[in-house]
Amino acid sequence: QVQLVESGGGLVQAGGSLRLSCAASGSIFRINAMDWYRQAPGKQRELVAAISSGGSTNYADSVKGRFTISRDNAKNTVYLQMNSLKPEDTAVYTCKASIIRPGYVYPRDYWGQGTQVTVSS
Repeated sequence: QVQLVESGGGLVQAGGSLRLSCAASGSIFRINAMDWYRQAPGKQRELVAAISSGGSTNYADSVKGRFTISRDNAKNTVYLQMNSLKPEDTAVYTCKASIIRPGYVYPRDYWGQGTQVTVSS
């Protein structure tokens, strides 16, 4: 099977920084896109940042210039560096990876369990 495990969440003051990590493990042939989503209380889940297998990135307008997504393909890990954090960034952050398992042709999406990020004012 495949497992995604996040780490790095926590409580930080406004203006501070956090770095989230999400490591994929298990039966993996190839990882395509890796994404970070977030969901705040009472709000819909939103895509925060995405990175392709080749390193192309996309960001939500609300985090452009403050967040940076990156990946280490050798470690099957995606990172989200979050700077200049604001109270409105408070949410559960979850990673998603599009993974092809050995013996399969098509990828399937796998999700992590989520990590809480709380930004105090």
